[in-house]
Amino acid sequence: MERYLKHQEIIEKSTKINQSYELDPRFFDDIVDELLNSELDTEDVILNGFQRLLSEVDQEIGRMEQFSNMEASCFKGCAFCCYFPIITSEMEAKMLFQSIKNFPQKRKQAIYDHWDRYFKDQKNKLKQALSMDYTDESTKLDYKKLNMPCPMLDPTTQACMAYEVRPIPCRTYLNYSDPQVCAENHLPKEPFSYEFLYDYYFGAVNELVQVLYENGEELFIDYPSDAWSYDYLPAWVQKWREGTLHEV
Repeated sequence: MERYLKHQEIIEKSTKINQSYELDPRFFDDIVDELLNSELDTEDVILNGFQRLLSEVDQEIGRMEQFSNMEASCFKGCAFCCYFPIITSEMEAKMLFQSIKNFPQKRKQAIYDHWDRYFKDQKNKLKQALSMDYTDESTKLDYKKLNMPCPMLDPTTQACMAYEVRPIPCRTYLNYSDPQVCAENHLPKEPFSYEFLYDYYFGAVNELVQVLYENGEELFIDYPSDAWSYDYLPAWVQKWREGTLHEV
């Protein structure tokens, strides 16, 4: 029988990470340097950087798990965290949408068709959710209680439709205890957040785009304003569909 970690064990292991684990920022910096020295065109540099830096967050979490002897109990189809408020910058949202635009036609169209249904089915909940102040931590529970799925969640498979480019909050919230705690609570105490990794990832993404911007490259991002404009992911999807995202 599989043994899950107890809450106190998770606290002890997270303390060990905080006190003893040394994160090497060169893992992120090297990706930026490699791409800036590559022969790729500007859009490919940005999208490759975006995806590789997202993946590096996963790799870093894996190194910390190995260091602390932890193994996540999350499984495909759970989708518990797909009902949390996901907040991103407009810059990341545009990178996400541009990545989806480059998906194979069938996969891309499935996402677009899903969004057509999603914004009709979730109309009332969206109105409530997007009126909440995303800067107020206390709204997280109210948002979760709406039971409104992420616009990237496939309602049939309960899997992310853009998994490889899913935002940082979707990657950094992990459960190491019995999965039942997620099934029974809106905000269980057991899951562990690696949200501090956002600074490393975003700093590298921002550096990549900043260098391109300062070199006078043509960007599909309105830099720097897009980097510091934040909102809920469903709000960005809605604006993208309406064509009201900031134009370059």
